[in-house]
This record gives sequence, structure tokens and C-alpha cells, in this order.
Amino acid sequence: MVAEQYTRTRPFVRRLKSGKEVLVDRDATIQSMFNWFYWSINLGSLSAIATSELEHNVDFWPAFLLPTLMFVVCILVFWLGRNKYIRNPPTGSILLQAASCLTTGVRQSRIAKRSGQVLRDDAGAKLNWMEYAKPSNMVDVPASPVAWDDHFVDELRRTLKACKVFIFYPVYWLCFGQITNTLISQAGEMNTGSVPNDIMQNIDPLFLIIFIPIFDKVFYPGLRRCGLDIGPILRIFIGFVLAAIAMAYAAIVQHLVYSTGPYYDHPGSQHNDISAAIQIPAYAFIAWSEIFASITGLEYAYTKAPQSMKSIVMSIFLFMNCGGAILAFCFNPISADPHLVMNFSIAAGLMGFFAFLFYACFYKYDSQEQRGKN
Repeated sequence: MVAEQYTRTRPFVRRLKSGKEVLVDRDATIQSMFNWFYWSINLGSLSAIATSELEHNVDFWPAFLLPTLMFVVCILVFWLGRNKYIRNPPTGSILLQAASCLTTGVRQSRIAKRSGQVLRDDAGAKLNWMEYAKPSNMVDVPASPVAWDDHFVDELRRTLKACKVFIFYPVYWLCFGQITNTLISQAGEMNTGSVPNDIMQNIDPLFLIIFIPIFDKVFYPGLRRCGLDIGPILRIFIGFVLAAIAMAYAAIVQHLVYSTGPYYDHPGSQHNDISAAIQIPAYAFIAWSEIFASITGLEYAYTKAPQSMKSIVMSIFLFMNCGGAILAFCFNPISADPHLVMNFSIAAGLMGFFAFLFYACFYKYDSQEQRGKN
């Protein structure tokens, strides 16, 4: 919804108060909007510090009451702005239509091969199987007209191309999910002073609140001024690599925990004599990975999907969290002492392998996008 509030489709020149003229690019603006959207999410995440302290020092009921009251405020804000927001009317689900279109493409392409009526483009190359779903290309015309046109098939093909990028995200969400489970358990085996160990996870949103504005206002604009525009595929790849580094660092920290007395690799509900502050770099790497991988994934899902299918592509991107949760279940046998070093090491290895596999599969997308801009 936030991206739909920006309606300009072409770059334009804006004159600043200083008199300097700057070119406002749509893609860069959308990227900035998702950066600040993600920044606001993590600003809200800091409330976990307050709720953890309320639960620890008062009771559970005020810890639940605080976010409830905040939701009341949010609902009020949306209600007051209901006549100001740009809202695209719902068009209904097109999942069944898309499924029918795909099956028609498969069936029509098979008929074309069997009957020797394979279609070719102007260069003589065989048409992609999805092209046979277009009413204008059907070899065996159905008795009743189909519910889509050639344009719908083109948009569906673009949608599938965008969604291929998301196949690698479940491994990333597996690594990201360590923030709310094994890293908290790890902190519980270390000296956290007078604060509860589950407060440590708030280091991640703290880093994001600090670094998202730096990336948005300094890092990315600086690269663009130098003629270096990092494409979404490269940004996602960097995010995946940073997530792998975070897991590798967590494995090293866990080894140090197990190597420190007095309880070593069986601390139970006790803690070894090592400070939980040593965890901070792991949260930093995770936060940086979110800036490159998570925010870019949201941006990619919105910008690369056709207008009629943006909600579907965004839903598929968010659905990859499910894949990460399923992978986390597979890690359950090694998600407890004394196997946590193995847990973090395997996660790091998987993420590193899939990061480079991801880049090998999709690195051409960035150059294709750059040629399209030019």
C-alpha cells in the first residue's frame, strides 16, 4: 500500500531550496520508500524492550496491554486517513485464472509438437510454451473462448520470472529466524547482567534504525554519484552472504560458550562466565543482511510484478517465510545443547552455498534491467 501512494511513473527534475537541480528517479524513490517502511517496522520492534521489562518486573498483562493500545492508535490513523490514501479497488483472485492459463499453455504446446505446428518468432526460434496459452497462438482452439487475452499471458510470464528469485529465500529466513530462538538460547547461557536474555534480540532493530538512514541517504546515493548503481540481484546476494557470515560468527561464539566454565556444553538453566556482549556482531550482520536482502525482496516483489498481479507476487515473497519455518523444524534435533555449534555451522554453510548459487542463476537480471533503463 505504501508504494501505491507514489503515482509518478517517469523521472523528473526537482529544484532544491539551495537552487540545485536533482533528477528524481522512480526506481530510486520506490527503493527509498521501502527502506523507510522497513525502518518504521523496526522502530516498532523496539517496543519489545518495554514489553520484556514489563513482563520481567511487573506482570504479563501490561506487556500485552501495551501493543494492544498501539493497535488502537494504528486503526484510528487508518480510519482518519481513509479518504486521503490512494486505494486500488480489489479485482478478485486471479489464481484460478492463472492456473488455467498455465495448464492451457502446457496442453497447447504438446498438441503443437505432436501435430508438427510448432510456432516460431521472427528470428526462427521456437516460442516458449507459455506463448501457446495466448488466444492468438492456440493451435487447438477451444470451443468456448478463454477468460484471458494475450496481455494477461505476458503479465503472467513476467510474474513467474519475478517469483523465481524468491525460491532461495527460505534458507535466508531460516538464518534470520535464529534471532528469535537459538540466539536467545545462546544468550541465556551467557552473562547478561541484570537484563533478561530475550532483550538481546532488540540489538537487530537498533542496528536497522541506525543504518537504514545511512544506507538510504549516504551509501546508495554515494554509489549512484560514482556511477555505480547496485542492482537488486547483487543487493540480495550481498544480503545472503552477510546472513551466512552472521551464522558463522554465531557458531564461533557458541564454541567459545562451550569452551568456558563452569558448565561448558551443558549449562542447562545456568550460564557460563562469558559476556553476552560478544553476540553483538552477529546481530549487526543480520541487520545489514536485512537491508540488502529483505528490503530489496519487498522492493523487487512490488516493482517487477505487473500491476494486476502485485499482491500475488508480494504474497509469494512473504510466503517464503513458511519455507524457512519448515527448514527450522528440520533443525530441531540440533537446536539444543550440546549441538548448537553444528546448528549454526550448517545454517552458515547452507546460506553461503545458496547465496552463490542464487547469483549464478540470476546475475544477468541486473544487466538486463540496466539495458532496459538505457
